[in-house]
Amino acid sequence: MYKAIIRPILFWFDPEKVHHFTFSLIRTLSKLPGFKSLFKKMYLVEDKKLERELFGLTFKNPVGLAAGFDKDAKLFNELSNFGFGFIEIGTLTPKPQDGNPKKRLFRLKEDSAIINRMGFNNGGVEEAVERLKKNKGVLIGGNIGKNKVTPNEDAVKDYEICFNALFDYVDYFVVNVSSPNTPNLRALQDKEPLTELLKALQVLNFQKPKSKPILLKIAPDLTNEQLDDIIDIVKTTKIDGVIATNTTISREGLQSKNKSEIGGMSGKPLKSRSTEVIKYLYEKSNKAFPIIGVGGIHSAEDALEKIEAGADLVQLYTGFIYEGPKLITSINKALLQKS
Repeated sequence: MYKAIIRPILFWFDPEKVHHFTFSLIRTLSKLPGFKSLFKKMYLVEDKKLERELFGLTFKNPVGLAAGFDKDAKLFNELSNFGFGFIEIGTLTPKPQDGNPKKRLFRLKEDSAIINRMGFNNGGVEEAVERLKKNKGVLIGGNIGKNKVTPNEDAVKDYEICFNALFDYVDYFVVNVSSPNTPNLRALQDKEPLTELLKALQVLNFQKPKSKPILLKIAPDLTNEQLDDIIDIVKTTKIDGVIATNTTISREGLQSKNKSEIGGMSGKPLKSRSTEVIKYLYEKSNKAFPIIGVGGIHSAEDALEKIEAGADLVQLYTGFIYEGPKLITSINKALLQKS
């Protein structure tokens, strides 16, 4: 029904407007009697065999929603009814910011992809915290970044502000230094500044009564030498894992007419490179840390490929938009068949 009827209608309209409309629709439907139960009956797959234990957390199933979809933690309770095992909110910054000028979100229908140059648009971390206080048992990841106006030499302070504000309300953290849509942000992926940033967050982390997992989200555009640096950094800073990967600046092999739009590309064309990065990190590190695989998952087979390459969990974003919530169900059912 989604791909045959709903998606064609939604795809007639501006993608950013559709995103907000869809949020309003899901929120409204979830308040109506019976709809929450209906969503769960249609999409939720519950089985102990799907549970995953990672960095001290129990994930009900290994299929999560990637950051960027529910940036401001407005819909995590409702979205969990579609069967996600965890929801990652953000990217959040200390102060609210509008992000980049519109139009900034583009569908590449022929490629089953999306290009975005949103620019960390969000209402600020404190606003999100107020919503997270209403969490009804959803496992939440907090994806954090820096404000656009904050120079890189002061970036650590922004990440620390977000870390402290979110600490009591998320289950794990994700340090985002890999978005291509904030000027100079990816420079923080270089070994020295990244080590400094993660060490600073770990200092805060170990001052808490009980520390929380910190993961690093990396770009798919890193070279093998840079991936070797990432492995060293994880070991040095003792963070808990890596999310591979964020969006790409590559446009190789794209067919769509708007393929030259500036921004990060996600979707099917990213699948192979994301899996390559997962496999490289998994094998080169000798399975030293958990990996969450994201990028180009549009089918159960795509998810299984990521897991076989070394991912412990997977996340959806563009695949969720193109394939609908049935994708979550099909991945979990495929995992049960293999168990």
